[in-house]
Amino acid sequence: MVDDTVKWLEYGFTVYPPNTTWNDVGGLYIFASLSNNYWYAKYVGKAESFKSRLASSHEQWGPAQKLGATHVHAMVVPLESNRVKIEKELIEKLQPPLNVHHK
Repeated sequence: MVDDTVKWLEYGFTVYPPNTTWNDVGGLYIFASLSNNYWYAKYVGKAESFKSRLASSHEQWGPAQKLGATHVHAMVVPLESNRVKIEKELIEKLQPPLNVHHK
């Protein structure tokens, strides 16, 4: 059973199946896999609009699935400056394998 919310560092993310109908709001998302009741980040990204970024085929979803990703964790973050800051922090701490351009 998947919990509705998950903490990544101190941030609360809602867990969604990949075929979710997304809203037109900005925020952060994590493609994640669940193993032994522990979530693993495969890719961390930010979006000005979840609807436009996640509703179509995201270029990292296929590679994330190959690494075991089954769900999208999303958190609404209205301000772009906050999205940039939190995304950087999550990538630095979580070291997702598909965020190679940030390493």
